[in-house]
Amino acid sequence: MSYDLSEVPYRIAVLCYLKDASGRVLLLHRRKEPNAGLYSPIGGKLEVSTGEGPHACAIREIEEEAGIRLDAGDIRMFGIVSEASYERETHWLIFLFEVTRPIEHDEIEHMTFDEGVLEWVEPDDVESLNIPETDRQVMWPNVRKHHGGFFVAHIDCATEPFTWTLEQSIKAPVKA
Repeated sequence: MSYDLSEVPYRIAVLCYLKDASGRVLLLHRRKEPNAGLYSPIGGKLEVSTGEGPHACAIREIEEEAGIRLDAGDIRMFGIVSEASYERETHWLIFLFEVTRPIEHDEIEHMTFDEGVLEWVEPDDVESLNIPETDRQVMWPNVRKHHGGFFVAHIDCATEPFTWTLEQSIKAPVKA
């Protein structure tokens, strides 16, 4: 199928990876599009009309979706993923953030809300969940490899199957 990529809108978003003291990651079983029925980290689109930056968006999304109030020092950007022609509908520029401290379960205001249901998931179980294929093959493996480091990946969803490149990879320093 042929389509005009110049007509595909660009969206800017954040994904936020929160872990508990046991290392489980907090995922949202989504009720709404995009990716309804799939699992994803907390996240959402930047409010571009107000000039919202990625860090402010991450803090806002964590508070809106989990009720957790964080300071800027509680999060760090550890990845950027660009997706060209995701589902032939939009291009995405996604900033990935990790919370730098464990989240206590009682900090979460609600586990169920209009967006879906939050669930704590063992890292080894994430790939067996119903997640987008780009997350399974690109994002999640790089999230695991780059905890404490940084990476940049580009995914070209205009090809079938999609192709991707790791454009930058900085592993976390090894602790002595």
